[in-house]
Amino acid sequence: MNPEPRRLGSSSVFVGPLGLGCWPLAGMTRGGVTREAAVATVHAALDAGITHLDTAYCYGERGESELAIRQAIGGQRDAVVLAGKCGIHWEPDAGASPPRRQVVDGRPERIRAEVDESLVRLGTDRFDLLYLHAPDPAVPIEESAGALQELLDAGKARTIGLSNASVGNLTRFAAVCPLAACQMPFNMLQREIEADVLPWCIDRGVALVAYWPLMKGLLAGRMRRGQVFPPSDSRHKYPIFNGLEFERNLDFVDALRPVAARLHCDLPDLVLAWTAEQPGITSVLFGATSPEQVRENAQALACDLDDDARRAIRAAIEARGPVAGRRPV
Repeated sequence: MNPEPRRLGSSSVFVGPLGLGCWPLAGMTRGGVTREAAVATVHAALDAGITHLDTAYCYGERGESELAIRQAIGGQRDAVVLAGKCGIHWEPDAGASPPRRQVVDGRPERIRAEVDESLVRLGTDRFDLLYLHAPDPAVPIEESAGALQELLDAGKARTIGLSNASVGNLTRFAAVCPLAACQMPFNMLQREIEADVLPWCIDRGVALVAYWPLMKGLLAGRMRRGQVFPPSDSRHKYPIFNGLEFERNLDFVDALRPVAARLHCDLPDLVLAWTAEQPGITSVLFGATSPEQVRENAQALACDLDDDARRAIRAAIEARGPVAGRRPV
């Protein structure tokens, strides 16, 4: 993988091909993530040369991810590319388990309040990249875009992005506020954006930042057949981790193992390296909850694919076929 920094659209902000997705640091999907572990995870990323840190207002009910990042980066603010998101928050829900629900809220006043709170949590005066986390169906996206434009003009963000959006929403947003980046799920088996969002971004010079490159850990190759995820692990809700779909996905992972072995790299590194070299992909976010996971994934920077590997991966992808589940829009 070429480790050279890549430009976010036409802006002056550059990111590496790998970034740390900081959602797991909040400990909301998997138990046992302490503040100490979260801080150590960020430190490990910086030590490995991964300075693109991606967080959000809703990563934790009380901003746990942002607070861990603040503690980890200390006086190194200018050494990191800090990406944040606004427009989603948590509210109590007594009928749910756990008793909370995620709320999409793209009202300008809500966006401004969340960004101000996030900046305080992070101990900084600006984001390098600020996304609208998702379009709010109840609010015209032009209104949300206008609020992001105001934050850009005020210097609270250096560049603006939009996440989890359709081409229609991207187009409407960009007519009000210039977009430097779009963030969407993308991996070897979830490639729907190749049909619409990715060409849109390429045509307009918008960076595509990919999340879920390891399909929430499935493509890391460490899951076992018959594995059952407890209620505290959000993966039990996804079709890709259940029944026949799960077994077929594990078959696909097994098909990748000899490719990684021939290149003398670990399976997650093969997957990340392939994802980062796909046309139009600017940066790939991987999640981690320990320094060990960061160090393992960072080795992808040294994984160089050859044409035989690319052909073998493409053949495995075609043999697997479409997977269950749709991307968020």
